[in-house]
Amino acid sequence: MPENQTHAVSILPSALLQVSNLSRHFGGYRAVHKVSFSLTSGAICGLIGPNGAGKTTLFNCLAGFMRPTTGQIWLDGVPIAGASPAKIFASGLARTFQIPRPFPEMSVLENVMLAPTNQIGERFWANWLRMDAVARQERDTREAARHWLSFVGLSDLEQKPARVLSGGQRKLLELARVMVARPKLVLLDEPGAGVNPALLDQIVDKITALNAQGTTFLIIEHNMDLVASLCRPVMVMAQGELLVSGDADTVLADPRVVEAYLGTA
Repeated sequence: MPENQTHAVSILPSALLQVSNLSRHFGGYRAVHKVSFSLTSGAICGLIGPNGAGKTTLFNCLAGFMRPTTGQIWLDGVPIAGASPAKIFASGLARTFQIPRPFPEMSVLENVMLAPTNQIGERFWANWLRMDAVARQERDTREAARHWLSFVGLSDLEQKPARVLSGGQRKLLELARVMVARPKLVLLDEPGAGVNPALLDQIVDKITALNAQGTTFLIIEHNMDLVASLCRPVMVMAQGELLVSGDADTVLADPRVVEAYLGTA
């Protein structure tokens, strides 16, 4: 288990996500070091910083793909630091990846249907002893998957193998796949990377619509125009530490942020 802080930390009642003194070290390398922040429900928060700043490592710790070296994480007041990715996903925190990873030979629809956790049919004997319940849940899952494919504009491709999708379409597929589980918080890892402008506009529209419906987002992104137009607040990481946070205009004009990206003259 991660080594937690010895002092008590008060949990903010308004925070959907609260992170306290989170660190992930690899020997002497401090990929993430003593990062603390809170995120209120309904936010679209941008996470920016130069390459190697620790953003993806932070995501991996939040989503359970890495165990923090030290620190605490709460989702809706429940501690999740060190829990498995499956448990964290079931608790309402989902993440996407910079390079989407669909099952290439499965259909687009089947890829989305895989997302919900604790499906009855996953239990060996249920397929014989609870056939009606298994069939009913599969119908419900298929209906939900089709709803989200329609939402992201991929209905026409639902029977195609996922390998035929473009990079931008794969990011839309990944968004549909996490939304079928109705998460409270979605971690998006560079949704704009490698996406043509038309599909990027579509992705931004979907994030905005989902946020209006109550989904909270934490987004790693290098496209500063996207960050400035979409994200409130914005957090900046550099060398594993949280450097500054605030509204986009103030953060992007901060000399510390300019120095982190460009270095000193």
